[in-house]
Amino acid sequence: MLQLWSVFVAVLAVQLCIGDKSCVIRSSTESVVQLGSSFEVFCIFNLKCTSSMYSGQGPTKQKHEPLNSTTIHFKVVNITENRTYSCHCENRKDLDPCGLDISAGYLPDRPKNISCIYKIVKNESGVVVCIWNRGRDTNLRNSSALWVKGVSGNHSDGSTPYKVSDKGTELLSVNFTVSRSVELISVWVQTENPLGSAQSSIINYTLSKIAMPSTPVLGKPECYSRKCIMKVEQSVRTQHLEIQYRAEKQTWTTYQDSVVQMNSSHWSISSLEPYRLYHFRARSKFSTGLWSEWSTNICAWTQEEPPAKELDVWLASDFKHMKVYWKEANVSVSRGKILGYELSISSSSVITNVSANERSCLVELCASCDVTVRARNSKGLSPPARVTTRRTEAKFPNNLQVTANNSNITISWTKPETAPPPTAYVVEWYPDGNKLEELRWVRLGENENHAVISDVQPFECYDGAVYVLYNESSISWKFKGVATLESTPEAGPRVQEKVEGRNDVNITWSELDRSQRRGCITKYTIYLESTGNPKIYSTPASERTYIIKDLPPAEYRLWISASTAAGEGPAGQKIKFFITQDTQAFLLPVSIIGTVIVVILLCFCQNSTVKQRSWEILQRFMLDVVPDPANSKWAKEYTQDKGNMNLPLPPCSSSEPREEEKLILVNVEELPKQNSESRKPILRMSPSTRLSSETEPELVIPTTYIKSLSHDSDSSDHTHTSLDTTVDYISSHEPGNLDEEDDEEKCGEFLDMPFISNQNIFIEPLVFGGKLTLDALWKQPVNLVQHTLLQINIQEFQNEKSMIFETNQDRLNQDQDNTKTDRVRPRQSQDETKTVTKTKKL
Repeated sequence: MLQLWSVFVAVLAVQLCIGDKSCVIRSSTESVVQLGSSFEVFCIFNLKCTSSMYSGQGPTKQKHEPLNSTTIHFKVVNITENRTYSCHCENRKDLDPCGLDISAGYLPDRPKNISCIYKIVKNESGVVVCIWNRGRDTNLRNSSALWVKGVSGNHSDGSTPYKVSDKGTELLSVNFTVSRSVELISVWVQTENPLGSAQSSIINYTLSKIAMPSTPVLGKPECYSRKCIMKVEQSVRTQHLEIQYRAEKQTWTTYQDSVVQMNSSHWSISSLEPYRLYHFRARSKFSTGLWSEWSTNICAWTQEEPPAKELDVWLASDFKHMKVYWKEANVSVSRGKILGYELSISSSSVITNVSANERSCLVELCASCDVTVRARNSKGLSPPARVTTRRTEAKFPNNLQVTANNSNITISWTKPETAPPPTAYVVEWYPDGNKLEELRWVRLGENENHAVISDVQPFECYDGAVYVLYNESSISWKFKGVATLESTPEAGPRVQEKVEGRNDVNITWSELDRSQRRGCITKYTIYLESTGNPKIYSTPASERTYIIKDLPPAEYRLWISASTAAGEGPAGQKIKFFITQDTQAFLLPVSIIGTVIVVILLCFCQNSTVKQRSWEILQRFMLDVVPDPANSKWAKEYTQDKGNMNLPLPPCSSSEPREEEKLILVNVEELPKQNSESRKPILRMSPSTRLSSETEPELVIPTTYIKSLSHDSDSSDHTHTSLDTTVDYISSHEPGNLDEEDDEEKCGEFLDMPFISNQNIFIEPLVFGGKLTLDALWKQPVNLVQHTLLQINIQEFQNEKSMIFETNQDRLNQDQDNTKTDRVRPRQSQDETKTVTKTKKL
């Protein structure tokens, strides 16, 4: 309390002296305190007002306590940072507040880890560099100084301080020049701040022991394939020089011969590898003291040499192509930049040049040949690497084991007991279906018996083989379907269908993309749905087609899914197709049965008894009595007027009422004699009797005659007719009358009888008892009638025809004397001509 009262009195005295200030602020300690300290802050006002106290940035109003009517105070506990405190008159905003800054920090630590080196730049003097650790940050402004005291022989110099500014770093350093005559120095460090000071212990140094030459300077090396020569420059003469080198991404190697007394500025570094990029550095040292700092790195390439070893070569083939692979040799083997490759086949003398960027080459497929590959750089060719195509595929041995985990595939085997022993092993692997594109392999020694493959991708299916190599041949053990990680396929295959035959369907599908398989496909499942639950068919993963046979006609839905060891994937594309009814399947049995029946009937008909019975049945459907044409009404009318050729139209020739018939007078004349085959009597109309333009066109009626078949049948009432009558009433059927065939059918004459082919199987020799009459002839089957007509003597028929025409010519001459002409009705003549034509055909 006495101390606080003293402070209060002093503050009050100062305030009274100032007079024009509204307040004065003071603390119970100094303006700089240690972190964690506690103290009080006082505000003394020289006038009456509403007083308050603030602190910090913002600022923040504090809960002060009044000490008397003009003074307030605030107690600060465990200060952790620098603070500003201020006093205010709340009711007098025109008055400025008064304030106080309090700084908090630590006492300085004792400096430690003092280290000094003596850098000799030139022969007369050098520079001493000392470094020390000042300790923790005091959060206050510090000042440090290095004190140095030198000894030259028996003479001791005074202490000299070398001050250094505190830049806030933990390590501080200072350097100063020392003559080469000084042998010993003593150094210590002193640090201070507003709270106090600290001093380090004194350290003594012998300058020869801390002497360090300046950093050497390396010139550009001159390199050959196995060594490099370089120049080293230094400002002072040293007794030792160390040179180090390293190739790319290797550790530094010290050139042992360089750590000797230096007698020259040029140094040769040997035992280097061809075509390598080497980095070099150097440092030096006096007989005693410290090594200099490392020089700046310089680099250079050694020259090339021909490649040292043969390439690692392998090949793969399918049914059409063969592809040769080789691995890029490392620098120790290539010994230079590879400019290209030379490839040759024992079966051909051609050498194929391949660019340096290629690692494979497609060559001609050969069953038994050797392939040689050589690498080429600027200095020459590598030894030939030979691989043979003479391979023998062996069965999967029991001693070959293939296992896979989440990251690699392990393949192990036992050495085959063969003579001679194997020279090497090759393990190859590739993604399923991409052997020529992504082949990988590893070559192992003859004593190896397993390989761990890590160059694989998850969710990828791999195939491969182990090859046992001999001098001139090899055998292989193949493996398929190995994956590190697997899951169900992401999609189903796309499917196509084709209906073949009657009710078979050929199903084809495409292979899934590699990204969708998610492992090794083990099988495909085919779903065929028509009605009810779908039918399921399974097929191996190697198949891409499947045939479903004997499907009944219906509408079907089809889809396929793929499976791995992890399970079945989703269904693929769903398609629809139809199986329709085949009409030929129904017609074929019917046609076969019909053919069999016809064949059976033909066999039966060869029997005479069967033919006789069939003929009797057929006769029941035929007319009993065939009318004789000579007895017809129009034939009798014609015989009465046969000299006039008056042929009336039959009543049935037209359904319309007939007009009064016009008579046409014609003259009959016989044309000049022709050959016996074409001679025919023709009736022609005279010019004076031709029709007018309103009547029918000119009509030419050729007439032909046949011999009566009943000239010897006088006893038959139905067929008895004189020779003149038989000849006169039958006329020929010419093309001009063909348009009247419809009227003939309406007349219903005997000419409409059906005809049977002359190829009938019932033909037998024709036998007639007694006299042959027309009635008797017509009572025989038609085919028998045809057979009989063919037997008529054609020559006798022609002679009879000529005699009949001569008789008719005499009658016509008599009529001309009496100026009489025959009257003919054209329509009736045409109808009669048609009737005679049919009789002629029959």
